[in-house]
Amino acid sequence: MGRDLSFLEELNPSQREAVTAPDGPILVLAGPGSGKTRVLTYRIAYLLTARRVSPFHILAVTFTNKAAEEMRSRLEALFGDRVGELTLGTFHATCARFLRREASLLGLHPQFVIYDEEDTLEAIRQALRDLNLDEKRYRPGALRAAISRAKNEFIRPEAYPIRTYFDEIVARVYARYEERLRAADALDFDDLLLRAVELFEEHPDVLARYQERYRHILVDEFQDTNTVQYLLLRLLASRHRNLFCVGDEDQSIYGWRGADFRNVIRFREHFPDARIIVLEENYRSTETILQAAQAVIRRNTERYNEKRLIAARGPVPHSPFYEAFDEEDEAAFIARGSRSSSRPAASDRGRSQ
Repeated sequence: MGRDLSFLEELNPSQREAVTAPDGPILVLAGPGSGKTRVLTYRIAYLLTARRVSPFHILAVTFTNKAAEEMRSRLEALFGDRVGELTLGTFHATCARFLRREASLLGLHPQFVIYDEEDTLEAIRQALRDLNLDEKRYRPGALRAAISRAKNEFIRPEAYPIRTYFDEIVARVYARYEERLRAADALDFDDLLLRAVELFEEHPDVLARYQERYRHILVDEFQDTNTVQYLLLRLLASRHRNLFCVGDEDQSIYGWRGADFRNVIRFREHFPDARIIVLEENYRSTETILQAAQAVIRRNTERYNEKRLIAARGPVPHSPFYEAFDEEDEAAFIARGSRSSSRPAASDRGRSQ
C-alpha cells in the first residue's frame, strides 16, 4: 500500500489536526455539519497509509448500518479489497460477532436466536402469565422499556433497584424473562452489548486477545453511547489506549434508549491525558441558522465544551419563526419552505460529508 496522503488536502486545519493526531485517547468534539463522518473515515485512511496500521487491528463502530455502509464505501474507494479486513459496523452487529465466536464461554450455542421487539414483548407476556400477573395492569411495553433501561445501565435482575411497587414487579418479570431467554437459547437486542461486557469481564484471557487485535478503536456519534457501550469501549481500549471518539454533547438525541451524553465527561475523567480537538466550521447551515441554534444551545448548563460554530455559507436575511398546530403542520411548513428555496453549493474544501 502506497503512502498517498492527498486526501489530507481536502480537510480544514481542525479536521486535519484530528485525522493526523498521534496515538493515545482522542476526543473530537464536532459541531453539526462540521464533517464528523469525513474525519472518522480519513482517520482510518491515515492509519492505513501514513501509520502503516494493518486493517486487521482497526475496529470502527457506528450507530446505524447506513453510516457503516457509507464509511466502508468511502474506504473501499481509497483502498479496495483490503478494507474487508477492517471490523466496521454497528455496536450491536459487532458484539453479535464476538458472542457467536465465544458463545460456549457464556453457555450459549453459536447459532443463538436474537429476539426482535415483537419476540421480546411476547416473552414478557409469557413471563407475566408465568407469574400470574395481569397484562392489562402491567403493560408489556412499559416492562420491556424498564428492562431495556436496566440492561443499558448494566443492571441485572438481582441488582434491580426497588423503590416502588412497580419496580418490584419489573424485577420479578425481568428475572422470569431472563429464564425464558436462557431456555430458548436467545438474546434480546440489549443482551448483545451486555453479554459482550460480561464476556470480557469474566474471561480476562479473551479480553486480552481482543485488546491485542483491536489496537485502534474509533467511535462515531460518541455522545449517543449508553453506559454498557462505554464500558465495552473502556475494556477494549484499556491496553493500547488508542480510542478515537467523535461526537457532540449538544446533539445527543437518544436519551430515550439509554444514551448518556455524560460519557463525554467520563471520557475526560478516565483519560486525563486525552487530546481534545474541536471542529467548529459548519458546512451545512447558513450563519443566520447557526446563530439561532447557538442562542438555544447556549442555555444548556451541562455542556462540556462551548463551541463557536463558524458558517462556511453566508447569512440569509432572517430565520423564519412559525408556530405549528401539530407535527403534521410543522412538517408541511418545512416541506413548503424547502421546495421554494434554493440551496447554494457548499465548498468542497472540508465539506461536511
